[in-house]
Amino acid sequence: MSQKTYIPEGEVAPASQIGATLEALAATIAARRDADESSYTYRLLTGSVDGVLKKVMEESGEVALAAKDVESWATSALAATMGFEAAAGSVEPEGQVAVRLPAEYGQAVDHLRYEAADVVYHLLVVLERFGISLDEFAAELNNRMTEAERPEGAVRLHDEFVRRR
Repeated sequence: MSQKTYIPEGEVAPASQIGATLEALAATIAARRDADESSYTYRLLTGSVDGVLKKVMEESGEVALAAKDVESWATSALAATMGFEAAAGSVEPEGQVAVRLPAEYGQAVDHLRYEAADVVYHLLVVLERFGISLDEFAAELNNRMTEAERPEGAVRLHDEFVRRR
């Protein structure tokens, strides 16, 4: 745990699959500092900061485009179903229309997940590059939640490290 973070006394940190995955990925990224030029992550960590920041921006844009594709497939499937159902005069019980999503919708969702993973990877490289631990990052997110929303045992930032612009 970072010196900037803490878990309130009497609370237990929650177990999480995503937490274990992010911790393993962050450790892998940190270990790549000792790699050589053949490592993509090494080059992002040691090269021009503009390189890794460009990747975060590029991948974020790809997430936005992938999300628009998912929305487009869902909307077009709904429109097609509504038109077909209205023309045929068939409606599901209680006035509900059954929407049949095409295979392309599932492919678009898979692509969105892939692009989102790229953003998270590149963001973790940026955090590692500037010495921000996952605990600090998690604490920042946890500090943005109300007491009722925050999970028990969630790591928090000490007040002197909370800086809002």
